[in-house]
Amino acid sequence: MDADAPALAALVEEARVRLTAGPGSLSPHRVAEALRAAGRPVGDAAVLAVYEMLRRDVVGAGPLEPLLRLPGVTDVLVNGPGPVRIDRGRGLEPTEVRIDSEESCRRLAQRLVASGGRRLDDASPYADVRLPDGTRCHAVLAPLAQPGTAISLRIPRRGGFSLDELRAAGALTAEGHDLVGAVVRARAAFLVSGGTGTGKTTLLAALLAAVDPAERILVVEDAAELRPAHPQVVALEARPANVEGAGAVLLRDLVRQALRMRPDRLVVGEVRDAAVVDLLAALNTGHEGGCGTLHANSAADVPARVEALALSAGLGREATHSQLASALDVVLHVVRDRGSGRRRLGEIAVLDRDERTGLVRTVPAVTFTDSGQSVPGPDPAVADLRAVLHGEGRAGRGEAGAR
Repeated sequence: MDADAPALAALVEEARVRLTAGPGSLSPHRVAEALRAAGRPVGDAAVLAVYEMLRRDVVGAGPLEPLLRLPGVTDVLVNGPGPVRIDRGRGLEPTEVRIDSEESCRRLAQRLVASGGRRLDDASPYADVRLPDGTRCHAVLAPLAQPGTAISLRIPRRGGFSLDELRAAGALTAEGHDLVGAVVRARAAFLVSGGTGTGKTTLLAALLAAVDPAERILVVEDAAELRPAHPQVVALEARPANVEGAGAVLLRDLVRQALRMRPDRLVVGEVRDAAVVDLLAALNTGHEGGCGTLHANSAADVPARVEALALSAGLGREATHSQLASALDVVLHVVRDRGSGRRRLGEIAVLDRDERTGLVRTVPAVTFTDSGQSVPGPDPAVADLRAVLHGEGRAGRGEAGAR
């Protein structure tokens, strides 16, 4: 079969050219007619092989479709022509699926992006879309991407994880499970921080699934990824501009709309721009239990990250830290172990505001090691976390940070 691969690829291209030149749906009969018209009479087995390869190119995710259905797969990655890689929670691993040429890779990326309602070409060489099945697709065309067109697919877990399942999978220790559950029950405002692919959205979805079923949750996202198993979830999704540059709906616009929709909890799926100002404002207007995710290298980096995002909205440093001190109770930082690739909760931190400078810093109340041990932080941080979990607010807030 390997020896016939170049000949089969030539037949596929010949059939593709002739089939696209005229109307009609893809079928084995039309494939056979196209090959005969090209002067390439072949047997039934070759016709069916060509048909199957063409069908994979126009249905679903094409050659990537079988990988999307593999149990436990969270990411499917194409780095130009060559083997496709997947992530099943243990780091990247190569697969037997290959993209043979840059042309095939580009064509697949354009079709996937088009199915999400966007355009991908030399004028718009990158796009981030949600596919009809909920998969998030990001693509960058060559030569911006090297060694070829890059496609990144993030697969949402159907139904999501529960906190108990995360504990069973090792993402939460027994103590961590109890503490994050208490954070939800106390209606504390929190951010889930971490790097790319560390499981921020997974943990947030599990926490929202544990919210009282009587509460109404408003979820605002750039691209819909959060699918908490909760009976009262209303999701709002931002929209990019169309090809004419009009019609964009920004995340911060949706945050304002969500505030008018009687939320018991306001959730911003990922705070990555000036919308952080609106989230902080919302959490300071009596909307308890609000939450979101934030890219950060550590819990200690969260105040600086929020400050940088708020600056892009024109909010000064002093005002940002004042808002942050009164809006946020807890930071849950997730990590990914280098050796095993396991995603887990690494730290629970509280906020402390310096009375002299007015600046906020995060202090670890509990740190979880890769061996499953929990290390308590400084006594004041532990006391603050205990106060938050008992609904008493943080002991160190002071007047500047009081709600």
